[in-house]
Amino acid sequence: MSEMESQKSWKHETWSSRTTFLFAAVGAAVGLGNLWRFPYVAGENGGGAFILLYIAFVFLLGLPIMAAEMVIGRRGHNSAVTSMNNLVKTERLSPVWRTIGWLSLVIPFVGLSYYSVVAGWVMDYVWVAFAESFKAFGSDSSATIFASRTGDTTRQVIMHALFIALTVAIVRRGVNRGIEMASKIMMPGLFILLIGLVIYNATALEVGSTLSFLFTPDFSRLTTESVLMALGQAFFSIAIGVGVMMTYSAYLPRNVSLPKSAATICAADTFVALLGGLAIFPIVFFYGLDAGAGPGLIFVTLPVAFGQMPGGHIVGTLFFLLLFFAAFTTAIGMLEPMVSWLEERTSHDRGRMTIAAGVVAWAIGLPSVLSFNAWSDFHPLGWFEKLSGMTSFDILDFLIANFLLPLNALLIALFVGWALSEKASVEELGIGRGLRYQGWRSIVRFLVPVAIVGIIIDLWF
Repeated sequence: MSEMESQKSWKHETWSSRTTFLFAAVGAAVGLGNLWRFPYVAGENGGGAFILLYIAFVFLLGLPIMAAEMVIGRRGHNSAVTSMNNLVKTERLSPVWRTIGWLSLVIPFVGLSYYSVVAGWVMDYVWVAFAESFKAFGSDSSATIFASRTGDTTRQVIMHALFIALTVAIVRRGVNRGIEMASKIMMPGLFILLIGLVIYNATALEVGSTLSFLFTPDFSRLTTESVLMALGQAFFSIAIGVGVMMTYSAYLPRNVSLPKSAATICAADTFVALLGGLAIFPIVFFYGLDAGAGPGLIFVTLPVAFGQMPGGHIVGTLFFLLLFFAAFTTAIGMLEPMVSWLEERTSHDRGRMTIAAGVVAWAIGLPSVLSFNAWSDFHPLGWFEKLSGMTSFDILDFLIANFLLPLNALLIALFVGWALSEKASVEELGIGRGLRYQGWRSIVRFLVPVAIVGIIIDLWF
């Protein structure tokens, strides 16, 4: 039996229901990008007008390209690499398109290696909030405390390893006994925690400023840069081009609607992002903090408020527990594409392959851990102007977010819009060849590539 035939004969598990798939897919999409990156990006770019653009981009461009990625996954019905190999063969296309499969494998796996570093900080701060109540965090000391904790090499290596180990423990159990079970517990838990924090803010703090900031658009504050930021955040937030949706869709039964599933995922992801704003900004405004404080908003700025507010011990613990849930469900989705492919390629059981993948991800992530302590002054690509001054963590984050992700999203749009047969996409989408289909195909063919090229130009030139 040839390698291709062997891969095509491999049968993965399937989701037990559409609901469990949606829990897992929403969990993969909803991550630190919603609850960490979105609030400070919105704060830096004027609030309401930026958010309105962000929502428009999610549904106008993000939803169609997500459906396109899901078409590849279910049509190929294997890991991202094997799915693309199969489609290239059956559709008689150029082998160049197989690049999509490899990018959809490498991006989430390498991304997990440094994503887990930040997730380790979240785990660390769950304990700080619970045990110490952020009492020592003042406006002058918070940044110093954060730097000292991330600067503790041993501590951060352990937190990085612990987070990877927890992720491995779930993924090794498989789709039904692992990913589904975790998603069914953690996603409702995430929504409960998030809504609880919003209710607390509405009752204990003043929320008028937040509502005005988030939902009163001031288009005079928009610039070309902020429009492109909103577009990039829309794609980043719903995990376009990461490869997770492609992998998860391969486990979907034929009777599940891809367009409806994509719309549900986009709606849930956007809802979480908005709730995240309602959970964070009332605290920011009530305590006179800076809404555009950048990445330090979560780990430096908010702990100061938690240390001052009544009930801050509980609120701070729940907030960082919420962040952990979001990071963990995303990490599960980032590890699964590699494990799915390894299952197809080897005769070893899933458990061993998951552990091996976890160890490699941990090892790849060590330079990122060291970027905040022992290697903080090490700039491996200092000779390249665009990357000069960047640590290993910065380089990985920049290249994944600003090059590989947009590139893979662009290739997916071009492949499904132009290379994949109309018959294949019609059968997977299940909406016929009418106006809805033609509109979707036109967006994927023309609008999405133009938008992604605009993002790439803005990032690199």
